[in-house]
Amino acid sequence: MDFGHSEEHRAFQETVKRWVDAEIPKSWARELEKDEHNYPHALWEKFTEAGFHGVGISEDYDGQGGDVLMQMILARELARSLGGLAWIWGITSFAGSKSLGLYGTDEQKKKYLPLIATGQLKAAIAFTEPGGGTDLLGGMTTKAVKVDGGWKISGEKIWSSSAHVADRLLVLARTTEAGEKKHQGLSLFWVDAKTPGVKITPLAKLGMRSMGSCSIHFEDAFCADEDVMGTPDKAWYTLLPTLNNERIMVGSFCLGVMDGVLEDAIDYMKERKAFGKPIGQFQALQHYVADIATWRTTTELLVNYAAWKMTTGQDCGLESNMVKLVASENANKAADLGIQILGGMGYSAETDMQRYWRDSRLWRIGPITNEMVRNGIAESLGLPRSF
Repeated sequence: MDFGHSEEHRAFQETVKRWVDAEIPKSWARELEKDEHNYPHALWEKFTEAGFHGVGISEDYDGQGGDVLMQMILARELARSLGGLAWIWGITSFAGSKSLGLYGTDEQKKKYLPLIATGQLKAAIAFTEPGGGTDLLGGMTTKAVKVDGGWKISGEKIWSSSAHVADRLLVLARTTEAGEKKHQGLSLFWVDAKTPGVKITPLAKLGMRSMGSCSIHFEDAFCADEDVMGTPDKAWYTLLPTLNNERIMVGSFCLGVMDGVLEDAIDYMKERKAFGKPIGQFQALQHYVADIATWRTTTELLVNYAAWKMTTGQDCGLESNMVKLVASENANKAADLGIQILGGMGYSAETDMQRYWRDSRLWRIGPITNEMVRNGIAESLGLPRSF
């Protein structure tokens, strides 16, 4: 069993690592986050110049190519410095290139994938509803009604990250009344964010600040037939492979956070002195570092395994759930210990530990709560549905 990367993947990782250190250092990430009411367009442009928006998109559509493992390597290296701001790249990669690549029509791919690959199109996800949360299907009240040439969408979505700057919204709506199974009768729409009837309002939140998260109100917002994604009423079956991809991506972001936590903690422990010696000699703090390193390796093995299964076309639903669960809890525990190692400086906005903690805290909640993930894992092992 070989869990190492190929020579091509290792070379890509080293290239991205050097680029991150040179172009988006942690000090700049802190400045971007402090300016929490302004989206970091400069960061998006740096990704564009580096060609990162094209990773995972075929060269036929002006992309850089690359498999799922390549995308996860990129996610990890970006998060090492950016923390949650790595989603500036990740949201469009998931909502745009991954979704279009898997279930877009040939016309949709030809029209939109080159725009995404070259940084000309930003996308946002509009799935969650105020009364739904984790109960995405049971709380689905947004509806789309068929009209001449398209559909009219009405309802409300919440926690749609970067929607206020998006060009397109990936919207999940009910098109047929739910039958015995709630996942039936749902459709996906690739909505122009500037369409009349779409109102987007930014929300205040704990972490991932300058990226922005929003509520979206739809009032008879029109979406043309040509912008329906996949088969109407069958969206849930279409979405499942992309949800696995999103969960593995979360795991990769969490790995990057642990990388950042570990390197900052070790640097600080070598420099900071107390009681006449470097605090790196203190046994308790050494144990903290050992735990963080162990959590990171455990997470890395699971991320690589799930990404390998997805790349080779195997079912990875169980593994992607495990990745999301283990990675998010390990990253948040690691950031919490990182704060403890730095003491008062860990709580200070002058360092990155508090940023890593605030950003990683969300991953225990979204894109699905860890409690619901545990339910899914248990159910996949043959236990009865618990909700």
